[in-house]
Amino acid sequence: MKHVRLITVMIVLSLVVLAGALLQEAAAQWKPEKPINLIVPWGAGGSTDRSARINASIIEEALGQKIVIVNQPGASGSVGTKSCLDAERDGYTWTAGAAKDLGNYKIQGLLDTVIQDWHLFLNVAMPQVVSVNADAPYQTFDELLAAFKEKPGQIAVATAGINSAGHTAIEQIKKYAGIEYKHVTYDGGNPAVIAVVSGEAEVVPQLSVEEVDMLRAGKLRALAVLTSEPLEIEGYGTIPPITQWLPDFKTAPIYFGIFIPKGVPDDVISSLGKIWEDVVKPSPELKKFALENAVVADPAWGEEAQEKAFPMIQLDAWLKYDAGQAKISPEEVGIPRPE
Repeated sequence: MKHVRLITVMIVLSLVVLAGALLQEAAAQWKPEKPINLIVPWGAGGSTDRSARINASIIEEALGQKIVIVNQPGASGSVGTKSCLDAERDGYTWTAGAAKDLGNYKIQGLLDTVIQDWHLFLNVAMPQVVSVNADAPYQTFDELLAAFKEKPGQIAVATAGINSAGHTAIEQIKKYAGIEYKHVTYDGGNPAVIAVVSGEAEVVPQLSVEEVDMLRAGKLRALAVLTSEPLEIEGYGTIPPITQWLPDFKTAPIYFGIFIPKGVPDDVISSLGKIWEDVVKPSPELKKFALENAVVADPAWGEEAQEKAFPMIQLDAWLKYDAGQAKISPEEVGIPRPE
């Protein structure tokens, strides 16, 4: 009789464990019942827009639902990001962009949020490239630096605005080379590139993905990439690293991806995390996008994504603070000064 009771108890316990596992598995398989709005807080054609669209195309089938891209530029990306932050936390409104922007809105007084308020789903890391019009007189980066110093504050540099990757790039160059420049802002990286192609501005330090088409078309000339290693662009050639001229130059990868504010149902995040592991990481489409656009495919989510994104958030935060462009110290939001 005791054996029967023991067996009965074991069976009941097994059923409880199995039921729990089944419930957990079911909870992890969120299937959206309507289209998802993905707010791109920059203009069409730029790095954020293109990164977001490749993400959407890869994960739509796995989600079984359409992802609608909504471009909402303004205030260095904070307008569209705020729309996502203010939306109902039901999992149907996402935003996209560079993690460094998201991590530094608060220190600039643009938006009351920090990186820990968000779930990060990263897909690629992008380097910044300093380019000029193909007809510009500057053949090398040191020639451009000499011109900056000969004409302080006169050479027009086109970027996607304060907080953009291009603005971070030129501010880093200013810090290490001691130059002054004329800042001309646009509503995205693509318009900034077009401004240099058309002759409205002389220099563009935006991301490789935004410049690559015009480089291959012979409309831009790349002078340096903001890395310590050369950048090979298929169909264009080799771009020398900025450390060739500024040996002490320090930078970090700029990660892009999809961001979802915390507070949405857990099954939304667990389902998207599973898609990141099973679909995004091995994606041939993402690898092809990276090869064609001279970016690095490096998908990550959860704590891993936070760790990958933080070095550039930290660097950019203190760059802005030291340049007088921050409203509060990065230390107030838990960003220590880099060692």
